[in-house]
Parts: sequence; structure tokens; C-alpha cells
Amino acid sequence: MQRKTRNTMLTRILCMMLIVAMALFTVGCKKDEKETPQSGQETKVTAPAKDNQGDAAGEGAEGGEATEDGEDVGQAGETEDGVTELGEGKATFNFSVVDKDGNETKFVIHTDAETVGAALLEHGLIEGEEGQYGLYVKKVNGILADYDVDQTYWGFYVNGEYGMSGVDSTNIEEGANYSFKVSK
Repeated sequence: MQRKTRNTMLTRILCMMLIVAMALFTVGCKKDEKETPQSGQETKVTAPAKDNQGDAAGEGAEGGEATEDGEDVGQAGETEDGVTELGEGKATFNFSVVDKDGNETKFVIHTDAETVGAALLEHGLIEGEEGQYGLYVKKVNGILADYDVDQTYWGFYVNGEYGMSGVDSTNIEEGANYSFKVSK
């Protein structure tokens, strides 16, 4: 009987050590603040840092940004007309952000993602929460618009028209213009 109790205790100790080791491994593998959303979980994506993307005056980054799995998502650079180009990939689309004061920031996105939402998440341009209707975007390019806080929200537009589907379910159309505008 004592031997069985001892074996049970050893098994429990080993299981606890395994759980601790797995937790430490998981924490050690986590990069930045990017997390893969699971059903019902909040999606957390850090907006691009100004040092990596270039400042408003137009200094582009020298290197690309790496995704969570270490994949390079391309270089950031600003063109002469003030448009920031991000990424590398087969598909290209225009993206703009209009804040509550009407200031517009323009991007050209290059990606291999299938949806606009996936491409913008890939480059850290949007952040939000997963809801029953898909991704509810609360931050775009680091700017918060939260209806619960100040009755503002991000409106999603496709070629100047209010989007008929969410950003995470809108397939990329080559050369299309997508935008988020603060709405009230």
C-alpha cells in the first residue's frame, strides 16, 4: 500500500513539473504581443511601432517586420507622395486610415493573405475583439475608436462605399481601395 501511495505521489509531482515546464516553454516562445485568436478570445495585435514603420515625416524602416513564426512580411517605406508601402506578396491594395479629425494616412499593402483583415493584422494595422459577427475593430494604425467609450467606431469602406462584409471576411481584390474611417 505504501509503495502505491509513493508511486501516486511521484506521478503527481512529475505531472506538476511537466505542467510548469510547458508553461515556461509557452511563455518563452511568445513574441511581441501577437496572439493567435481562438474562438471567443480577444484578438491582440500591437500596432506598428513608429521606429519600424517610419515616422510621419517619412523615414521608412530599413528592414522587414517578422511575423510570429519568423516569416518576413516585407519592408516599410514611404513614397514621395507620403504613402507608406508595407509587405511583399502577390496581391496589392490601397489602404487608408481617416481619424476623427479628418487626417488621412495612406498605405499600399503587398500580401499573400486572402482577406483584407488577415493582411492588415499581418502588418499590425488593426486590433480588435472577435465577436459573433467576426472581428470588431477597435484600433486602426494605433488609433482607438470605441463605441462604449466615446460613441465612435471604425467604419470599413471598400472603394469609397460602406463595406457590406466585415474586414476579416472581405477577400482582397487587386488594386482595390480599402479604408477605415472614425464614425460617430
